[in-house]
Amino acid sequence: MTVSPSEQVAQTAIKTFYQAIQNKDIALLRSVVTPDWEYLPEPRGATSGPDQMIPIFHNLATALPDMHIEILDLLIHGDRVGVRAEVGGTQSGQLLGIAASSKHITFAIHSFHQMRDDRVAKTWHLEDWLAVFRQLGELPRNLDPD
Repeated sequence: MTVSPSEQVAQTAIKTFYQAIQNKDIALLRSVVTPDWEYLPEPRGATSGPDQMIPIFHNLATALPDMHIEILDLLIHGDRVGVRAEVGGTQSGQLLGIAASSKHITFAIHSFHQMRDDRVAKTWHLEDWLAVFRQLGELPRNLDPD
């Protein structure tokens, strides 16, 4: 199977994107997303751009310091990239209000990305938090959306 140059650029950007998430590396993330990058659904109180991930990276560094992301499928169609991946790690700190359990957890993520030139301009992202809660054996105490 032959990969076109534009597909190779998208593939490289997406793999770097997930490396930045895995490593909680905001500088690396800034290198592969546009300055006005949109992450949907947006974190509470977020504005567009990569810096909205700084508090999320901080929380992940505490909750899942050994987090690993394995890309299982990467599908490219025009300026869109679909990703199916699995996240794993040891819950070493508070995660969504659930105290550290030292349990290894794994969960699925599914994302669609829109590319602009060689960078990610928009990301639609879903995580399987129900699988996490089942593995940890409890639900977060405060799921207040406000």
